[in-house]
Amino acid sequence: MSVKVITDSVADLPRHIVEELGIVVVPLLLRFGEAEYRDGVDLSVAEFYTLLDSSPHFPATAFPPAARFAEAYDQLACEGSDVVVITLSEKLSGTYNAAVTAKTMAKGGNRVEVVDSTCAAMIEGFVAMKAAQAASQGASIEETVEVAKEASRRAHLLATFRTLEYLYRGGRIGKARAFLGSALKVHPFIGLKDGAVRPVGAATNRAKAVDKLVSFAGGFSHIEELGVEHTQSPDEAELMIDRLSQFHPRERIHVSTMTPVIGSHTGPGLLVVCVLGDK
Repeated sequence: MSVKVITDSVADLPRHIVEELGIVVVPLLLRFGEAEYRDGVDLSVAEFYTLLDSSPHFPATAFPPAARFAEAYDQLACEGSDVVVITLSEKLSGTYNAAVTAKTMAKGGNRVEVVDSTCAAMIEGFVAMKAAQAASQGASIEETVEVAKEASRRAHLLATFRTLEYLYRGGRIGKARAFLGSALKVHPFIGLKDGAVRPVGAATNRAKAVDKLVSFAGGFSHIEELGVEHTQSPDEAELMIDRLSQFHPRERIHVSTMTPVIGSHTGPGLLVVCVLGDK
């Protein structure tokens, strides 16, 4: 049987890559009060930020129901394909467990392997992309899983954002820390280590924050894939891409507006550099 790759919407791959490689994307859920939306499907980025400003409800996020993964497994079984599922880190979401649970619900009879990428955002997408490229070239399900695991070990991310308000409103940090950070106009950095979000310092202004993102990419001896993501900061993203082109061909730098599920936790002004490569 052929092998197909499924991932979740937090992987945030550009649409043309998803279509070219036949990757199936299962969306996470976003809720404003009683209203529920599928991430990247029912709500555009512009509509999301309009709701974020105007809704009396702060958004809540949820992992996909296992049944949605099971439906995807069965559909690919009908197409004659085994499945490799690449999910965001188990430490960040119940998506991995939902994908595993769905194996017991599916009726298609095809093989399904679920891989915890230990990643999120576009570096998760890079893991899925490498797995899908291998599958499209005839890799077995075991070989596709190994490609995904190897890519996850070389996936790196650094992010900065303008305000701590959304982390506070979402219950991620305490009021005192949010107040202090806002008063000092701190631009914090976060990364991923062993599948969990980790603070990795702060800058005292936006220009220094961008400088650090650029120098982060410059710290790799080899870059296989490079991506830039943002929330409502397209001009800053473009300027940063210009600077990053000294390390990687500009036409091969992937750019994406961050999925609303992530934006609900960070608010506008998020800038992320994603690297698949060797330090």
